Amino acid sequence: MDMIGNVLSNRYEIKEKIGSGGMATVYKAFDRLLNRNVAIKILKDEFANDVEFLKRFQVEAQAAASLSHTNIVSIYDVGDQNNLHYIVMELVNGKTLKELINEEGRLPWKDAVKIASQIASGLEQAHKNHIIHRDIKPHNIIMTKDGIAKITDFGIAKAVSNSTINAFGSTVGSVHYFSPEHARGGYTDEKSDIYSLGVVLYEMLTGKLPFDAETPVGVAVKHLQETPIEPSELVPEIPLGVNNIVVKAMQKDVNSRYASANAMYNDLQKTLKYSGEEMTTT
Repeated sequence: MDMIGNVLSNRYEIKEKIGSGGMATVYKAFDRLLNRNVAIKILKDEFANDVEFLKRFQVEAQAAASLSHTNIVSIYDVGDQNNLHYIVMELVNGKTLKELINEEGRLPWKDAVKIASQIASGLEQAHKNHIIHRDIKPHNIIMTKDGIAKITDFGIAKAVSNSTINAFGSTVGSVHYFSPEHARGGYTDEKSDIYSLGVVLYEMLTGKLPFDAETPVGVAVKHLQETPIEPSELVPEIPLGVNNIVVKAMQKDVNSRYASANAMYNDLQKTLKYSGEEMTTT
């Protein structure tokens, strides 16, 4: 369906398509009420017809809308019209962290640590509000032109993972970042997000994923059973402290990981402080 020119809820005028993913298509739109541009994510048909998913989507998206943090994409509104279910979000001009990694390969370790610090800060805010992302990956991190990292799709990922949709069917690209407990279909909590952030940091530092295989199931098995090559073995100039943060975040035993996103943030900040480049986030 060509959405360009359509007006949702007599308010949001669809201007152009700006992206598409496994679960939704994203458009740039103009909010006539508040006179501003926004991003609108419209769910694809297979999700729009899943009653259980839609119930969870409404609850989780509304919960995520309560979050306010520099490193989280703001959610403004959730609605539906003629079986089109959509979410209205802050329009962020930038590219995904995945695009950045694909373009540049591995990032300088200080840049990687600064980005990971911002993600950890956003996660801490969400976790304080009892909201778990469950799909932290570079594709869900938008980098602004000013170097600000913004996490998107909060709440939506939980609705997906809790619905009747097959996890490996709808989130094939996500399995590379799944925690072991998520890969086995077990209970996931804040520490699952911490593991995924560890994988994201690993990829930023090395330009490689810690685990890969020919199938999603093969990747999941490696998360469960194998120990990755440490980042500093692949890139010797990575400081030991940074290497150890990745190793701790990616422990298979949840009790051996960081107790909180804030604890991981503090360690990341220490590595910058020792290098004379401590940063602060709001």
